[in-house]
Amino acid sequence: MRRALPAILLITAVLISSCAKKTEQAQVPTVAFVTNNVSDFWSIAKAGVRAGEKDFNAKCDFRMPTQGTALEQKEILQDLIVKGVSGVAISPVSPDSQTDMLNNAAAKLNLICMDSDAPKSNRLLYVGTSNYDAGKVAGEELKKALPNGGAVMIYVGTLDAQNAAERNKGVHDAVKGTKINILGTMTDNADHTKARANVEDTLVKHPDISALVGLWSYNGPAIADAVKSGGKVGKVKIVCFDEDAKTLQAVKDGVVFSTVVQKPYEFGYQSVCILAALARGEKLDISANKIVDTGVEVVNKENVDTFWTTLKERTGKQ
Repeated sequence: MRRALPAILLITAVLISSCAKKTEQAQVPTVAFVTNNVSDFWSIAKAGVRAGEKDFNAKCDFRMPTQGTALEQKEILQDLIVKGVSGVAISPVSPDSQTDMLNNAAAKLNLICMDSDAPKSNRLLYVGTSNYDAGKVAGEELKKALPNGGAVMIYVGTLDAQNAAERNKGVHDAVKGTKINILGTMTDNADHTKARANVEDTLVKHPDISALVGLWSYNGPAIADAVKSGGKVGKVKIVCFDEDAKTLQAVKDGVVFSTVVQKPYEFGYQSVCILAALARGEKLDISANKIVDTGVEVVNKENVDTFWTTLKERTGKQ
C-alpha cells in the first residue's frame, strides 16, 4: 500500500469531523452521485449516500447511466449543472477522453471522483480504492489459487476506465516471475450478456484454461454462471472483485475462489460528507495527493458468512 495511507486515514477523519460539525446548520445543500454503469455494486454505495444525507444534513441526487457510456455521463452532468447542484461525485467511464467535460463541470461546481479517478482533470480529490494495489491483491489471490501456475483470462467492461487499467496492471505485476500465463483481457462495454459470452468463448477456445479473473462487479456472476453451465466448477478457479450477492453466493458454494471487495458504502458516505462540507464553505484539509483511500478486503469461503451478514445489516438487504 502507499506510504501515505496513514495520512490519508487521518485526512478522512478530519473530513468526517468537519462535516459532522455542519449537520445542525439550516442550509441543506443538494449534491449528486454519478456511477459508471448499472450494477448491484452501486446499491451498496447508495446505502452509504442515504446515510450521508442523514448524518450530514444534505440531499443527494443518485444517478446511474443505463448504458454505461461517457455520453450518458456528459448528459447527466449537464442536467445536474442546470439543476444547480453544488457538487458532484462521479466515477468516470473514460477519464482521459472526458477531461474537458470534467473540467467544464469543475468550473461550475465542486467536482470529486470516486471509484475511478481522473487525475488529469481539475477534480478536487478522489475517494475510493487504490486500484493498482487492489489489482495486486487479486494477483496474490490468483497465485494462491494456482500454486503450480496455469493459463488465465481477465475480463472487464473497458480498459479506458482508470480503475480497470490499474487493476489489470496490478494483477499482471503481481504474477510476474511465476508460471501463471495471462492470455489477455477481454472487454464487454458494461454489457452483462456479452460479459458472460466472453467467458463462454474462452472456455471453448481454451478448454485447458486454469483460472478466470473478473475486474468489475458484474464480471464475477457472469464468470461463475458460465463456469457452472460449462461443467468446469473446481476445474477452473475464479478470482473477482466486489460483493455482488451472486458473487458472494458463488464463494459460499465453492465456485469462486475469492473476491476482492472494495468499500462502496464508504464511496457514497464520504462523498456526501465532503460535498456537503464544501457546499457550506468549509475549508477541508486535503492531502497533496488528493486521495482518500477506502481500502479493500479479501472475501473467501472462510469469512464470507461474517462479511455477508455485516453487509446486509449495513444496507438493509436480506
